[in-house]
Amino acid sequence: MIGIGIIGCGKIAQVRHIPEYAAHPNVKIVALFDLNSERATELAALYGAKACKTIDELLSLTDIDAVSICTANIAHAKHTIAALQAGKHVLCEKPMASTAVECEAMVAAAQAATKQLMIDQNQRLTQAHQKAKELILTGAIGEVLSFRTCFAHGGPETWSVDPGTGSWFFDKSQAAMGALGDLGVHKIDLIQYILDDEITSVCARLATLDKRYSNGELVQVDDNALCLMQTAKGALGSLTASWTNYGSEQNATTIFGTKGILKIYENPAYSIVLEMADGTRTLMELESIQTNDNQTKSGVIDAFVDALIAGTKVPIPGASVLSAMRVVDACIVSNANAQWVEVKR
Repeated sequence: MIGIGIIGCGKIAQVRHIPEYAAHPNVKIVALFDLNSERATELAALYGAKACKTIDELLSLTDIDAVSICTANIAHAKHTIAALQAGKHVLCEKPMASTAVECEAMVAAAQAATKQLMIDQNQRLTQAHQKAKELILTGAIGEVLSFRTCFAHGGPETWSVDPGTGSWFFDKSQAAMGALGDLGVHKIDLIQYILDDEITSVCARLATLDKRYSNGELVQVDDNALCLMQTAKGALGSLTASWTNYGSEQNATTIFGTKGILKIYENPAYSIVLEMADGTRTLMELESIQTNDNQTKSGVIDAFVDALIAGTKVPIPGASVLSAMRVVDACIVSNANAQWVEVKR
């Protein structure tokens, strides 16, 4: 049995972490902490756990083996490192932290503590993305030449226990980033994962086009990000992340190769469409992609817990996400300087 502590009891904890831990037969939710003590107390009563008054109190509990970090972006590194130093394994929400330097410190802390650190880059685990990686690596579409990927919805106003633009998502002092860090990091990580490649240079434009506070002023973080990218193997691609898509949610990726095209989550009926240069098409009906309005089991919690029980390496270790966060940093620098930027390694 794995004892779990939850730090941060907001929306992501309430719809994913807590219920998915509770559903796992080999997990006991031991304790919860939230800055809103009333919220933590109510959830603790619901799940038979302890509501802790401080993070230190939670981390001192000897029956906690692992911790989920579900706090605001700016606190991920601090809370993760504290949990690792307290001898706990950690599952941390994305973005991994607010800067690549902080991410590197998290990985170093995990190594020093000989504990596992996993990041919730859940798009790696979908059936269609797993299949796409297999098809690409086995040469189904030949050499990858280019790609386009998009993650866009109407914004995180409802994805918070404090709805509206007054939530921490729109406060730069807590979020550090907007659409790029919230949505773009998913696709940056995914592209590198399914292509088995690394993004080496970027040219990005970050903008705040529409999201406003109640006083009418534009929010402090980007609500749109458009990024051009080149990989180590020479592929060129584009990434769009947007909080101003006021129609149906977009979460699709297309890979163009020398033999054909791979479309992932573009067709509502088929999660993968493989189109070959000779005109043949293969339609694959796997599972639908999650949306904010249609949350299904992520697989992240089970993967984390099962690895801890088996004593095997977690499937999305922090070290494997460092390259994506370095790309995020490069996009921010590119936007500030209005030029192509090499990704630091």
